[in-house]
Amino acid sequence: MITTTSAPLDADIGLHVRLPSGIATAALWWTQVPPMDGERLGVIGAFTAECPEATAALLAEAESRLREQGCTLAVGPMDGNTWRKYRLVTDAGTEPPFLLEPTNPAAWADWWRAAGFGPLAEYYSTASDDLTTRDPRLEGVRARLAKAGVVIRRLTLDCFEAELAKIYEVSVVSFQDNYLYTPLPKEAFMAQYAGIRERIRPELVLLAEQAGRPVGYVFALPDYAQAARGDAVDTFIVKTLAVLPGRAWAGLGAVLLAEVHEAARAGGFKRVIHALMHESNTSRNLSSHYATTIRRYTLFSKRLG
Repeated sequence: MITTTSAPLDADIGLHVRLPSGIATAALWWTQVPPMDGERLGVIGAFTAECPEATAALLAEAESRLREQGCTLAVGPMDGNTWRKYRLVTDAGTEPPFLLEPTNPAAWADWWRAAGFGPLAEYYSTASDDLTTRDPRLEGVRARLAKAGVVIRRLTLDCFEAELAKIYEVSVVSFQDNYLYTPLPKEAFMAQYAGIRERIRPELVLLAEQAGRPVGYVFALPDYAQAARGDAVDTFIVKTLAVLPGRAWAGLGAVLLAEVHEAARAGGFKRVIHALMHESNTSRNLSSHYATTIRRYTLFSKRLG
């Protein structure tokens, strides 16, 4: 039996499938979705499932509903946009989940593939236990940036909202060319980060400024998932690295990454995870100098003929 439900978040509709073998649920977006040249996206998110049969029925119904709305490509799992939870773990590796990482049963990806969905985009997380590697080329970059008046400092937690506003200012410019980017209101951005304030170590959040104007940042957190497992917290997670576009800031991302590695090492951390990078992102290229892949994720799609 397939029924509609109240839509979570700002979705257009919710779906619920109940079969003797189990249930599956999802939400559909077609009104507010990321742009894609030549396509009208329909997004399937808030996905949960207990069995392949219910998943097949749910995705078939989702395709039908999105097709009725004129959508040409179904994308998921994605909770409306890439600022929220999206993609599936498709190669879990041997590492345990880290803080704020999306997780899912391994079978879910197979169930989506069985319904005719294929990879639209791939993402990676990498890790390294070498926090001492130094790139001698960065000294020249540091000198050039310093000459231009760029200063790198740690976050001031007592001015958290003002600091978040600077991070937002860089993010909306730096990310605007990212794959499936959609604008996010400042209030929503601030609310997302407010929830993790108590987990922030200021020395792991570095801001680059020129004459008081923010031009880049790196945002990292301790992996408190280690503590939940009863382990010592000796790993930190580079969650976001962002720099304003333009030749003036060339190399700043690499400098920020190197500086946060050094700050973490000085603070007693022994290992880093570079989290959830799109296959084409500059941050993944930077990460390749330090780390090896520990996890892969996939965002799926299916053409709605």
